[in-house]
Amino acid sequence: MRIARFSHNDAIRFGIVDEGELVVLAGDPMFAGYETTGERVPLADVALLAPVIPRSKIVAVGRNYRDHAAEMGNDVPTSPMLFFKPNTSVIGPGDAVVLPKGSDFISFEGELAAVIGRIAKNVSAENALDYVFGYTIANDLTARDWQKSDGQWARAKGFDTSCPLGPAIETDFDVNGPAVITTRLNGEVRQQGPISDMIFSLADVIAFASAAFTLLPGDVILTGTPAGVGQISAGDTVEVEITGLGTLRNPARDA
Repeated sequence: MRIARFSHNDAIRFGIVDEGELVVLAGDPMFAGYETTGERVPLADVALLAPVIPRSKIVAVGRNYRDHAAEMGNDVPTSPMLFFKPNTSVIGPGDAVVLPKGSDFISFEGELAAVIGRIAKNVSAENALDYVFGYTIANDLTARDWQKSDGQWARAKGFDTSCPLGPAIETDFDVNGPAVITTRLNGEVRQQGPISDMIFSLADVIAFASAAFTLLPGDVILTGTPAGVGQISAGDTVEVEITGLGTLRNPARDA
């Protein structure tokens, strides 16, 4: 099932994607279930929004693909390398990435994202995927110069508009399947790799993270990026496509 969050007639609503239409839901399905209103709205008539605004946090994994760690000149971590992005970094499909003043190098990173569906604390890797509501696409934009100069990643990874999410949440996605991440810059393929290349699986990441802090419904897990990351400039458009999840497309502009 594919769930979209959208704006229509000045109201923000949720719907089930059905061909070219949205079956409108009575509320947020993560909390209110899948009761429908009886309305159907053409997709062409709505503005898709970020499918979730995390109520608590975005937990991201650094260097979770060997080829990306190598291209950045880093060793492969021996355990998941976690960092946070604030919920103020989230934008939706089609929204502009606003390149922050003071950084000269903003990099794209196409990633698989998982949305937590229920409270998770000290969960096992064997049961971890039971806590996932669904899956979507992310772009973990990074100010590389700030990342190098600051010594920690809060500013480099957390600036406003640094976490596009979308276009929808797919509840039936097989995270252990053959899906491929493809990132295009202005139509040219820059990243391409199977999600099976992750060093630490999503289940392992959820177990590792939940041992340290509680994951809440609506929290988002970013699972890392394959090799090929590069700079995005004003006027560019980045597209991140994942097999079975669609395409997340965002232009960039100066602040």
